Amino acid sequence: MAAKSVERLLNVIMTIGSRRRIDRAKLFAVITDYADAPSEQAAERMFERDKAAILELGMPLVTERDVLDENTVYYRIEGSESGAVLDLTTEEYTVLLAASRAWDDAAAGGAARRVRSKLLSLGHDADPDLLRRTPRGVVESLPVLSPLLEAVTSSRTVRFTYRGTRGTPTQRSVEPWVVGVHDGHWYVHGWDRDREAPRLFRASRIESFPSLGPPAAEPRPDGLDLDAVWETLHSSEDQARAVVDAAPYKALALRDHAGASLEAPRFELPELPRPAVRRMLLSNIRWLELVEPAAWRTEIADVLASVAAAHEGEGDLSAVGTAAARPDPRIRTTPTGNDTLSRLISEASYVMSRGEADLAELSSALGISEKQLITDLQVLFVCGDMGTGWEDFIEAEWEHGTVRVRNAEPLRRALRLSAVEITALLAGLAALEPTAGDAEPIVASAREKLLAGTVQDAPSPLPTRTELTEAAAADEMVARTADRAETVLAAVQEALRADDDSDQSRLTVRYSSTDRPGTSVRRIHPLRIETDGARSYLVADCELAGAPRQFRLERIVEILPDGTPQERPHRGEGPALGGRVQEEVWLRMDPPGRWVAESFAAAELRDGEDGIAYARLDGPVRAALVDAVLESSGAVEVLAPRELRDTIVTVAQISGARHTQA
Repeated sequence: MAAKSVERLLNVIMTIGSRRRIDRAKLFAVITDYADAPSEQAAERMFERDKAAILELGMPLVTERDVLDENTVYYRIEGSESGAVLDLTTEEYTVLLAASRAWDDAAAGGAARRVRSKLLSLGHDADPDLLRRTPRGVVESLPVLSPLLEAVTSSRTVRFTYRGTRGTPTQRSVEPWVVGVHDGHWYVHGWDRDREAPRLFRASRIESFPSLGPPAAEPRPDGLDLDAVWETLHSSEDQARAVVDAAPYKALALRDHAGASLEAPRFELPELPRPAVRRMLLSNIRWLELVEPAAWRTEIADVLASVAAAHEGEGDLSAVGTAAARPDPRIRTTPTGNDTLSRLISEASYVMSRGEADLAELSSALGISEKQLITDLQVLFVCGDMGTGWEDFIEAEWEHGTVRVRNAEPLRRALRLSAVEITALLAGLAALEPTAGDAEPIVASAREKLLAGTVQDAPSPLPTRTELTEAAAADEMVARTADRAETVLAAVQEALRADDDSDQSRLTVRYSSTDRPGTSVRRIHPLRIETDGARSYLVADCELAGAPRQFRLERIVEILPDGTPQERPHRGEGPALGGRVQEEVWLRMDPPGRWVAESFAAAELRDGEDGIAYARLDGPVRAALVDAVLESSGAVEVLAPRELRDTIVTVAQISGARHTQA
């Protein structure tokens, strides 16, 4: 939608909204674009498009025929009270505002871009203390999500170009059933029309902007959620209760899964399929030994021996030079006219509800630059009620850093959230929930009000809470059922609530790092909580380091009494895995191992023969990459640098030796 179209829509809204109602003939006479259209039919088509855009925006535009003359058509916009669909408390509004900021506005697409501005149109003030304590979430933001969410909520098909694990792009026609997050990444699960079977697609592998197609024909299964789909993918008839020996305070996710204590030297996992257990064990193999079943133990030893053998000596980089560089997919991310229009109306509504607003604060609240905000205000300044004259145009001022908007009462309203926008907001809310702490009841009540708002609009079932809360962790028990996680989170929230100069704002914690044995004891001053996909971090000033540090929340294993001496972790045996790899890293990946490149945001991808792919990583975290290579069970080989290959050999041999000794 061009800038001229945005101005025309604002003029239409102002002209209709400034009076009780206006007949079609007068509206067409005073709106210049309609009056200057080359034909009456062209004006009609333009107006029908504008009506659809106004309704999509969330404005209650009503069409009425004169009871005495059916040829006379009137239009009106219902009062601002009827446009609001969310009756929120200050606390609920605050957590929803935080959820809207979990999206990357520049990449996420229309629905995610619009939710923040529409929330601002509600006229609420956020609780600054609660907003400070609410975690800063990050949802994997992709431009393909809006049409995928729309396809779910409207029960339509969608077509896109998809690059699967074999590396070759193909056209897919899908009826989406579920769009949700698993382990921090978006997936769409639905009926693949071309394969005539259910399929799971990773959203980041979609390389074209999905186009909406005809209505879906295949019935959506009842009670479907993304977690159940993943369990099916990793199912196996070979199931058992694995017995594991592990170092104290290590393999924390496995301990939580088993319900084991932090220091238990041996614990038993629940009955699980062999492929799932193998992957969990290999990703933590530096800290543990599988005791039983014996056949699985032998398999672990064989995998580690194979990984070590593949990394002996120099890596063969010859095929990298001949592999074809994979171009980055170019997907449209430009804002639509309705994105701009919803922001303009929200700006006007926000300022008028307060009398005036600070320019810097308003631009920050909207997530746009001050330059963009001034451009928006300049658009408002040239729009207004076209049925009276220039004296009824919108008055917008922004001198000396203070914004004022007057004579724009039709814009002073809450914009209604669409089903797709509510779904996007639910996803942002889910990203914050694992670290909500004492705000969890507020998150729950805000979610209920969002879900209530979808009932009237949604023609088909929306994704459930379970489908959207998978961002909590690959295994929800890790974040939600472990007592230690609740205790740590409560203490962190209490410290964030306390005055900065008080003793209550400091904590003494035991921290289990992923790159070295043992634990450290640190005195910290929590500053904020951030989430990134499946991971939650505490940013805090650390007395031991003398600088701010980032701590994975689930690795804070306990809160210690004040006065506990601080101590650094012991160096331990084996190779050093701390920090980032400073050299350029090249990976060779079989199809099952391509997830490693995606997890580490590969700087470059190349496609070789027979489905082999190569990836260049810049500055990956050393310990995390070593664990990922082991978890891939041989599907990934580090080709360079040599030092990292040697490290993997040493780690694999040490871990393998534990599984070959009698």
